[in-house]
Amino acid sequence: HSTKRNSMSGHSKFNAFHVCKAVDQTLNPLLDSVKPSKTMAFTDLATSLKERGVDVIGLAAGEPDFDTPKEIADAGVEAIRTGITHYTPNTGTSALRKEICKKLKVDNGLDYSPDQIVVSNGAKQAIWQALLAAVSPGDEVIVPAPYWVSYTEMVRLANATPVVVETTSDEDFLLSPEKLRKALTPRSRLLILCSPSNPTGAIYPRSLLLQLAEIVKDHPRLLVLSDEIYEYIRYHPAEHHSFAALPDMYERTLTVNGFSKAYAMTGWRLGYLAAPIRFAKAAAIIQSQSTSGANSISQHAAVAALKLGPGGGKPVAQMVEAFQSRRDYVVRRLQAIPGVKLATPPGAFYVLPDMRNFFGSGAAAEGYGSIPDSDTFCRYLLEKAHVAVVPGDAFGAPECIRISYAAAIETLEKAMDRICKALDPAVYTLRKN
Repeated sequence: HSTKRNSMSGHSKFNAFHVCKAVDQTLNPLLDSVKPSKTMAFTDLATSLKERGVDVIGLAAGEPDFDTPKEIADAGVEAIRTGITHYTPNTGTSALRKEICKKLKVDNGLDYSPDQIVVSNGAKQAIWQALLAAVSPGDEVIVPAPYWVSYTEMVRLANATPVVVETTSDEDFLLSPEKLRKALTPRSRLLILCSPSNPTGAIYPRSLLLQLAEIVKDHPRLLVLSDEIYEYIRYHPAEHHSFAALPDMYERTLTVNGFSKAYAMTGWRLGYLAAPIRFAKAAAIIQSQSTSGANSISQHAAVAALKLGPGGGKPVAQMVEAFQSRRDYVVRRLQAIPGVKLATPPGAFYVLPDMRNFFGSGAAAEGYGSIPDSDTFCRYLLEKAHVAVVPGDAFGAPECIRISYAAAIETLEKAMDRICKALDPAVYTLRKN
């Protein structure tokens, strides 16, 4: 009888489970305002086509095609073989934070102590934690456009409001003092600057940064998040200037940098925040309750990276030289296409050509149909030319597309041949003016 009662009890519970109402699948309302990354979307589309056997050239993702320099990779292997495989302190190993302080002093003229450094799982995490530490619900964050795709979405996730300020190619995609001043309100809390810039490759000259700093000084609540992840990838005679090194800006600036781009360490996932102690401690608390410290192997390898010398030493210089050759080639090919507007960018490894003549009223491709916007234009290039690039509206520049030239020159030659063929006037009709 006991067995029978237990069996019936189990059956009763089973039926109860199935007759209950549907599970509430409500999501956090903050997600209603957050868009998925188009960079990832087009990269995923390209990957899907490749898996089906299509010869797709991917110029969407911002990732160097080089292997991590041998000195760095060897240090990672050494970490594995010698047992440097355990948890590290939440904010990073002492050895790495000390090396970061040395780098900031030598390359940027900045004096930080190790307790002002928070090492994270990539620069993206460092930016996210800096935002969470600095902004409050209702605060405004000024984001010059074109911008990296995640800035505005991170601001929304932090329950703050992105204030997008347009810049144009005629302004070299640089925020002017006049536009900054006009965007400021009593709710302004943070200005995000990225130099060298993703997606434009623009670099802020010191003279313009000083003008922006004078405006920042007049607003007691205003901080600056300076994203310097592309610092080493710049082309002569362009120079890099850290915002925190400007007069009176040290206490107002949250500097983010990392190892992914310059050292070709995207898969190692390592970045850092350098900030006034109050903000560094706040970011450290956030990290301690989310991911904890970055992995020990990457941190050991990063020490070796920083020991390559100022500017990343010879390995980085060689990569930058290759990037410059690739930039020059891609710019030359694009500028030769009637209807394309593009200046030569001084940094990073992207071009953001103005392609407005290729979509809108009357624009169409033979065998494909009308091309109303940059999103459709990029899908056309992917489906017909088998080249993956990213629509400019993802970066707040709907008249543009972003092309990464972080690929071998042979790959870029093939990609540009395909793009030129797809845009040939014999098969492509420009928009009506």
